[in-house]
Amino acid sequence: MIDEWPAKHKWSLDYFKDQYGDILVPVFSAKSSQSGKTYMSPDTKMRLGDYISAIQQGPTDLRLFLFNIFKVVPELKKDYRIHTIMNGFYNEFPFTFFGGEGSKVAMHYDIDLSHVFLTQFDGRKRVVLFAPEYSKHLYQQPFTVASYVNIDNPDYEMYPALKQVKGYDCVIERGDTIFIPSGYWHYITYLDSGFSMNQRANESLPRKVKGVMNIAAHYVIDKGMNKLMGKKWGDIKQSMAVSRAKELENA
Repeated sequence: MIDEWPAKHKWSLDYFKDQYGDILVPVFSAKSSQSGKTYMSPDTKMRLGDYISAIQQGPTDLRLFLFNIFKVVPELKKDYRIHTIMNGFYNEFPFTFFGGEGSKVAMHYDIDLSHVFLTQFDGRKRVVLFAPEYSKHLYQQPFTVASYVNIDNPDYEMYPALKQVKGYDCVIERGDTIFIPSGYWHYITYLDSGFSMNQRANESLPRKVKGVMNIAAHYVIDKGMNKLMGKKWGDIKQSMAVSRAKELENA
């Protein structure tokens, strides 16, 4: 899908480090997804060049995600094209994702319910997908689009509903684009240090409305309760997720 893009042959970690290394970027570690007052907040800010150098040195959980570098460096827009495979692409929201070898993206689905076309530019990623109908089986956290089950080493005694889940498992490399349909759960592992870019599309007004409701629930209810209750709120959500999964056993 990107054979005609200059970016396919031009973009790399070294290219971004050399050309745009002075940009200040928000960096996240694995603890940013944990319950508490700092939930989904960056750990620090650093120069893009320093960040890329850090992830090139070896395994690390430091990630840079949902970063619209094209707002900071509009000249990069000349290097890619908006996909035409379907209607409804958001031209203003192409995001980049950087990570070090071994870093993981916790199980989630995209909050705005857009379809996602994720293209890999440097390194390899393992991508695991599950359909929306498995949300309860995956122990979705209430008021969020997240699940904290361990896909690499599932605990079927603690999470028995996982036994009924079937999904897709693949590896994407430089130049590959994977389609993640609206509402599909995805769990991603950086097999190498690298980065990718996504384009988002939503051709459905009802789906857009539901996405706005998801965003409101996350930022108003979930983030608010995290600030008020901290880890206790995370324990409550986990308990609710387990209760919902148990309903499947009794259905």
